[in-house]
Amino acid sequence: MTTSKPQYLSLHVLETFAAALPVRDENGQPKAFVYGSAERTAISAQARRRAERTHSRRRANQGEGPLASYSSGRRTREWALFTRDALIKNHGWDADQALYAAKAALEGLGLKFGEKDSTAQLTKVLIYAPEDAGDRIAQHLNTHSDTFNTWLTDYSAAKAEAAAKDEAKKNAKKNARKKTTGEDTEAPAEPAAKDSKEEEVKVPPLPKDLRAGILTAFAPRDAIDITVFGRFLAEIAELRTVDGAAQHSWAFTIAPAEHIDDFYAAADDAKLERRDNALDFLDAADNAGAGMTGYQSLISGTFYRHAALDRHKLRVNLQASGMTQQEAETAAQAAEAEFVHAFVDAVPRAKANSTASTGTLPNLVLAHEGARPYFYAAAFQRHIDETSDGPAALAGAKRLLDHHRLITTKRSDATPGRLLTYDLDIQELIDQLAADGNLPATEATTLEQLTA
Repeated sequence: MTTSKPQYLSLHVLETFAAALPVRDENGQPKAFVYGSAERTAISAQARRRAERTHSRRRANQGEGPLASYSSGRRTREWALFTRDALIKNHGWDADQALYAAKAALEGLGLKFGEKDSTAQLTKVLIYAPEDAGDRIAQHLNTHSDTFNTWLTDYSAAKAEAAAKDEAKKNAKKNARKKTTGEDTEAPAEPAAKDSKEEEVKVPPLPKDLRAGILTAFAPRDAIDITVFGRFLAEIAELRTVDGAAQHSWAFTIAPAEHIDDFYAAADDAKLERRDNALDFLDAADNAGAGMTGYQSLISGTFYRHAALDRHKLRVNLQASGMTQQEAETAAQAAEAEFVHAFVDAVPRAKANSTASTGTLPNLVLAHEGARPYFYAAAFQRHIDETSDGPAALAGAKRLLDHHRLITTKRSDATPGRLLTYDLDIQELIDQLAADGNLPATEATTLEQLTA
């Protein structure tokens, strides 16, 4: 359950975006907050976590990276649909029967479904579970079909009874309104939500073996990303909430925020073709103008961000998911290597096609260990002023390395660590510091060496 390395791996990055919008708020605007008396553009921790999680899942599913031999998690409300599809494809069930059975089984587990037509097949909450959970639930229901069908009869009877009671309540209220307004007068209709509350369905409990099989399908098992990022699921007591081993900060610009509202015009191809082929100026005038216009917000700047991995917690989570100590150790090492890879390479995908922001590489990456996480946001409370400090990325790299040198001289548990750059100016800085004997960490030349 333990590792010989210090408990925490701390990661720090400086990265620059130009005319991009990696994440936006509900109004389509860049996120921002005030820090050190200056407004900073921000990228939320949740946006970073999702980008890294899906980046690693995509690599693993393509057979790439250290987690290629492990499964991945999927966070969705569509588990009834995945179970239905598996019952049809793998076990030959009728489509309507499969959907009814899948929903019933999940309701028997304690999950609730949406009440609108558009959400009736979706659970009310997102469930983060291994990608093959739907296949496993379908296999379990098919294997125990006799027991399940017996329970399903009781489930259907409970649903029918609840529907009958609900209809009776509605009819009673309707009759009461008629008596109040007169038999020959049609009572004004009230909104359905105010008319009566739908009768609560008391779903019979699933048999013990059936319930255990579905719970096992939803357990983290070898979905390493669940043990890294964690999950919260309060609706089912037996499904353990996983306290993730990874911590992420919000990224923020080390210089004051730089936003622009970009005016764009989208051309109507058919209109342009008619204008280009117009026989006289009147025809051309009728086809003038853009097909659509609007504004989009874009940001530029160099960001600082941080993440930390609790190696002890990661191994605890892996063993809690059913791995032996040796299996957990092997998986933890693979998870750490992939965690660093995703931290460096993953980028939130908002406006990706129109800004090419996902091609961004960090200016500087610093990885080091300690008995606790180390978050270096304080290094940039005094913002970079490019008019006096020079380019933000280079000035930020100097500030970050100086801060790290200070910490490692005052904290005995903080190791010097390793650093990697993809920036020409910062490479010159590192070369000069190394030549002078002042480089506060060991230079890595490849991403993989950051976890050495």
